Amino acid sequence: MATFRITFHQLIQDSQDYGNDDEHMISRVFFSLEVDGKGAGDFTADLKQVVGSNIETGEIEVGAPSGYDGPFNHQGFSEAARKYFRSLIGSQGSGIHIAGGTNIRMRNNRFVRDAQFTF
Repeated sequence: MATFRITFHQLIQDSQDYGNDDEHMISRVFFSLEVDGKGAGDFTADLKQVVGSNIETGEIEVGAPSGYDGPFNHQGFSEAARKYFRSLIGSQGSGIHIAGGTNIRMRNNRFVRDAQFTF
C-alpha cells in the first residue's frame, strides 16, 4: 500500500457556504497531499458533524478529497482530519478552547495552522 503524507493548512469551521443547516455543521479542511513522496496537489475535504454533538467524542463524517482520484487510504485520512479538527476546536483546542457549557455554536471561523500526518 502507498504511503500518504497530508499537510493540513487551514480549517473553516461550520461554514454556511458549505451546506450546513440546523441539523449538521459542515467544516472544510484545506491540505496538500503526497503519495509515496511525490506531490499529488492541493485539495479540500468536508467534515460533517451533528449540531450539538460532543466535539471530543461525537462522530465526525469525513468526506473524500475533492478532485483527487488516485489511490487513497480513507480510514487513515479520516483519523488525521479528525485529529486536526480537534486540535483546533474543543477542550484541547488551540484555536477555540471549549470546556463545559451547552448550546455553543460559532460559525465561519478560519484557523490557519499547518499540521502534518503520515499514514
